Amino acid sequence: MKIHPLITTTEALADLCERLAKADFITVDTEFMRENTYWPELCLVQIADDKEAAAIDPLAPGLDLGPLLDLLVDNEDVLKVFHAGGQDVEIIYNLSGKTPHPIFDTQIAMMAISQSEQIGYSNLVESWLGFTVDKGARFTDWSRRPLTERQIEYAIGDVTHLSKIFPRMLKRLIKTGRGEWLDAEMEKLADPENYRSDPQAVWQKIRAPSRNPAVLGRLKAIAAWREVEAMDKNIPRGRIMRDETLADIASHPPREQHELAKVRGLSAGWKDNDIGRRLMQAIADAAPLTDAELPPRAPRGAPLGKEGALVADLLKLLLKIRSREIDIAARLLARSDDLEALAAGQRKGLPILEGWRFEQFGRDALELVEGKLAFAVVKGRLKMAHIDDIAGNSDDAPLPEVDDEDGFSPPDAGDYDADVEPDPEAGPKAEAETGAD
Repeated sequence: MKIHPLITTTEALADLCERLAKADFITVDTEFMRENTYWPELCLVQIADDKEAAAIDPLAPGLDLGPLLDLLVDNEDVLKVFHAGGQDVEIIYNLSGKTPHPIFDTQIAMMAISQSEQIGYSNLVESWLGFTVDKGARFTDWSRRPLTERQIEYAIGDVTHLSKIFPRMLKRLIKTGRGEWLDAEMEKLADPENYRSDPQAVWQKIRAPSRNPAVLGRLKAIAAWREVEAMDKNIPRGRIMRDETLADIASHPPREQHELAKVRGLSAGWKDNDIGRRLMQAIADAAPLTDAELPPRAPRGAPLGKEGALVADLLKLLLKIRSREIDIAARLLARSDDLEALAAGQRKGLPILEGWRFEQFGRDALELVEGKLAFAVVKGRLKMAHIDDIAGNSDDAPLPEVDDEDGFSPPDAGDYDADVEPDPEAGPKAEAETGAD
């Protein structure tokens, strides 16, 4: 594979993108900084197909990213391949107002062909290519110039390795017939609504102190005010005010600005500074939520009841058994909230009762809830079976094996941690918001 020198001119970028526009797929990754900002600062873009790869310096003077953005968001003939690409897609959306399409995420795809929940990039490379990635440059300052040769080599490796893994992964998906299972998941990743920053909707991510319409109205107003302040100042929203402080003010709003000095989490200066005045105005302008705006009551806790909680536990056990039997990540099949809703009696609007999820798991889950399915231990293995079949069934058929000629070997249990941990204080709707992915 040809590795180009660092691209710093629009002409070189346009030439590269013209060639890549003829590829079947391209692999994409970014390096960025956002510890001290609301908006992520794009510092490097890496891109490759199966023949060539390059790193692009978006901080180079006079460089126009237009050719790259056109390739990513307007070319429907080229598949864009990412690993854990939520943050990369967010950055591209911030720059263009669009998301890459069509799109493929190898972390999500691994859930359909193994029991991996969130396999990290280094574990992905080790599983498919058999060597360990050097992580030495992972947490360097990508905004500092000039970039070192080690940094560039590390960054380009992210896309060159992925360009070798993707065709093998695609071959395996075709062999298992599970490619169609991922279509909806990939469309979710490419949905622009996931990356659009709406200050009026931010309050829904904060743990509500109560269901009181007046309290929730203040929560909504203060959260929107904080979001706008963070955007305008380009600092993480937590630098303005932490969620806990925001919820406390919504529940116990101060009557006068000087009372802000007594609020835990705010400095004494808020009692007479401009930001304190703007906060007090946001509180004064808050209106109670209407009945239509109130969040629905989730089928959890008391409505589930003690017996329902036991049923939910059995459903989770069933999920573990089924995910092991068909070698798929449990999280892709069903989420805990869906299982608890099913145990509580909900039947409509649950993903596990629709499409391929119903065929692979939902039908059995429904039969378990209705008393038609039970667990049995057969030759030392926990299995599920219909009530009428348990007594006469003593066969223990081996689980199907999958040919690994494509080069994949499953990681050890416990290797499925993501490369980064989420930071709830950073920018909008990112899956994980740290300096580099």
